[in-house]
Amino acid sequence: MKKTKKSTGALAVARRVLDAEAGALRATAARLDRRFERVVELLHRAPGKVVVAGLGKSGLAAQSLAATFCSLGTPAVFLHAGEAAHGDIGVVGPGDVVLLLSKSGATPELLRLVPLLRARRARLVAIVGNPRSRLAERADAVLDASVAREAEPLGLAPTSSVIAALGLGHALAAGLAQRRGFSADDFALAHPSGQLGRNLLLRVADVMHGRREIAVVAPAASVRDVVMAMTRRPLGAACVVDQRGRLAGIVTDGDIRRALQKYDDIRPLTAAQVMTAGPVHTDPQATLGEALALMEDRPSQISVLPVVDARGRCRGLLRLHDVYQH
Repeated sequence: MKKTKKSTGALAVARRVLDAEAGALRATAARLDRRFERVVELLHRAPGKVVVAGLGKSGLAAQSLAATFCSLGTPAVFLHAGEAAHGDIGVVGPGDVVLLLSKSGATPELLRLVPLLRARRARLVAIVGNPRSRLAERADAVLDASVAREAEPLGLAPTSSVIAALGLGHALAAGLAQRRGFSADDFALAHPSGQLGRNLLLRVADVMHGRREIAVVAPAASVRDVVMAMTRRPLGAACVVDQRGRLAGIVTDGDIRRALQKYDDIRPLTAAQVMTAGPVHTDPQATLGEALALMEDRPSQISVLPVVDARGRCRGLLRLHDVYQH
């Protein structure tokens, strides 16, 4: 008997889940008011760090939010609500602001923490799914993360509620970063090993291939000489420079292939006849991110970029591979 393939309805479920979670975020955004601004100001004026506490799914969200605050320049740590009373509460100090995440606002472990946190002179912000809960009543400030229904089909597992809490946490971290004037340079200092930090911190001069490492030819050089120079310095291109060392053009592997398609015999041709004249170029002091934008934010991406100084003199060559290489 031939088996027929039945649709599992997975796509329909996925769309309903994503629509529901997106709707939860829209509803959360619509409820924002001056209370949110006051929480941002509370965080800004606090002399201590941010502590994010939770349990279960809310605890996992709290871990993520602590990392987000750190990423955007605010020192933050995660506090496991179940472990806090067994010594971990020692991470909380005077002047800290504790974000308490709970869907119900009635999590016993969090409620038991409240007097202990007060004793340590911390300020409390409840991010809860029930703004009239016991936890909300005991906090200094409350942010409403309530949802009409969880996104998954049974409506039981924390899905939309976790997304709403995460969204509010991300909004707090971003609002606080803006309030403190957190800049792209600050972000780079917090992410020195990542590609984003690399793009912001490093300059073209730090990774480019200098003049002595690249293929350099005169405009009158034969195509054969160009190919030989590119073979000796296999970086995918040759810079064509005039007698004063100024960049006249660039010959890439692609230029050679296009010349072979266009001409029956390329032997009489010169570099000036096959090069790309006045090519896109960058400055030695440009950031890698700026150079990367020149290479990628264009209709036809390029993989090599000549480096020239303020006088138009060729100083080297930057490859896309150099930007991403760690």
